[in-house]
Amino acid sequence: MATPQQQIQQLREPAITPGEGDAQRVQHDAKLSARDLNFFYGTFQALHDISIDIATHKITAFIGPSGCGKSTFLRTMNRMNEALRNTRVEGNLVLDGENLFSMDVTDVRRRVGMVFQKSNPFPKTIFDNVAYGLRVNGIHRRSHLEEAVQKSLQHAALWTEVKDKLNKPAAALSGGQQQRLCIARALAVEPEVLLLDEPCSALDPIATLKIEELLFEIKNITTLVIVTHNMQQAARVADFTGFFLLGKLIEFNDTKTIFQNPSKKETEDYVTGRFG
Repeated sequence: MATPQQQIQQLREPAITPGEGDAQRVQHDAKLSARDLNFFYGTFQALHDISIDIATHKITAFIGPSGCGKSTFLRTMNRMNEALRNTRVEGNLVLDGENLFSMDVTDVRRRVGMVFQKSNPFPKTIFDNVAYGLRVNGIHRRSHLEEAVQKSLQHAALWTEVKDKLNKPAAALSGGQQQRLCIARALAVEPEVLLLDEPCSALDPIATLKIEELLFEIKNITTLVIVTHNMQQAARVADFTGFFLLGKLIEFNDTKTIFQNPSKKETEDYVTGRFG
């Protein structure tokens, strides 16, 4: 059995792109790396031998039909699945060379933030929503909070819309504004990675466009991983795309290749609309 040091070294070796053998290797500047990752809900295996590198300051998208494992994998990357009973994970997952499963879970979720499919602002003011994570992490000085809240709302392209309403309830915002507020709340603690699970599925086209424009802006300050059923969205925003099917990562490559010249028939069938 490999020692922990040997396992870390293996994770520093780039993963071979599924379906392409030795011909293509993904980015060396990986922020997150998985090797032979398996995940189980009781006796049901939801993920099978996932190996992938998530490149730093890029947008990585996961596509695939419902129930294919893409959201399960996303939640594994900040250990959100541990909140569910009778689950287990096998394999390796590292963040900047550190074993994610050996880290304090609070630290993991500070460094790897998450935005969910349905916007979930807290029943608090706009200001208190964004400041929530900072206060949890022990930051209470008003001047520091005000600066961080403004900065986070600016990153989320929401500041000009709410700067005069910071003491208003977050629930008064529109759906698209609430989702950007949730992104601002996640950005406030300066995560190294931000996971987004179908962040635009409940939004209209105009709000979706604003979120997509926002992703381009914030990838300069964090690494982004997005799950989407909208293949056009993945094609528009992602630098890299992975196609999941039946709990397996069928193919992973730069987005242009996935959509224009996939190496696997299953990928081609999905992106051309033959199934899914």
